[in-house]
Amino acid sequence: MIAPRRFLPSIPSLLALEAVDRLGSATAAGQELSLTHSAVSRQLKLLEGQLGVTLLVREGKGLTLTAAGASYARSVRDCLQDLAQASLRLRASGPRDSLSLALPPSFGLYWMGPRLHAFLRAHPEILVNQSTRSARFDFAREKFDAAVHYGPEDWPGVHYLPLTRDRVIPMAAPGLLAGGPLTAEAIRGRPLLHLDSRPGAWEEWFTQHGVEAGQLRGMLFDQFSPMAEAAAAGFGLALLPDFLAEAERARGRLVPAFPDYLEMDRSYALVWPRNAEPKPALDLLIAWLKTSEALPLQRRRPL
Repeated sequence: MIAPRRFLPSIPSLLALEAVDRLGSATAAGQELSLTHSAVSRQLKLLEGQLGVTLLVREGKGLTLTAAGASYARSVRDCLQDLAQASLRLRASGPRDSLSLALPPSFGLYWMGPRLHAFLRAHPEILVNQSTRSARFDFAREKFDAAVHYGPEDWPGVHYLPLTRDRVIPMAAPGLLAGGPLTAEAIRGRPLLHLDSRPGAWEEWFTQHGVEAGQLRGMLFDQFSPMAEAAAAGFGLALLPDFLAEAERARGRLVPAFPDYLEMDRSYALVWPRNAEPKPALDLLIAWLKTSEALPLQRRRPL
């Protein structure tokens, strides 16, 4: 149930307030909204009258938002953005049911992407919208139906569907490995590339292979893709997950610097909020991801 209509201001009034807050003047707001200065002022007066709160202080020809007005404008901006996104999703999907997924960039492209293609071939009546997210967020604010989470089950208030374990391998440009794969000790002496969202990944890899890591220094990246680009350019070795390592090897840009994968003590999982009934389309995706076609149980062979 929504609030009574007396608490729901008109869209033009809300647009005027948001524009004045963002642009700093009624004149600039009017230019953006194709309204005159006086028309913007009228919308703001109507809004103040409806709410019974002073939202702006008029100083000559200028307008300054009060603290209450600025706070309300922020809430209005969020609501208008939600409305615009909902309208865009509806316009894009038309009569088809749609899903909005938040995916880590490389995982979404190389692991989830092929599976979503197969899912959509089986369910052409569904449209899947995708956005990149690498960290946890608030489902209530971001309006996603589901997301892929990497790491331990530390996202509160969500269901978990395990997808795949994290398996990594050092990769390098072919020119850096003329003699073939290296030992872990030899890798320790090469330039190493690091991912800021996975601190300690190289240290863990060396520890698992019986090598003292010591102080590891090298170039730092915020995503796998630019790190793989740097590795392909010969700047150092990159510790990559299997789905990206195999894609880069198939392209001929990177080759394994070590014979085997290392399975890390972390995994990827599909998550969705516990406090909301999942859409029928999400139920179909969850059921499909549980099939052997989507999640083969056999281990991939080493590269």
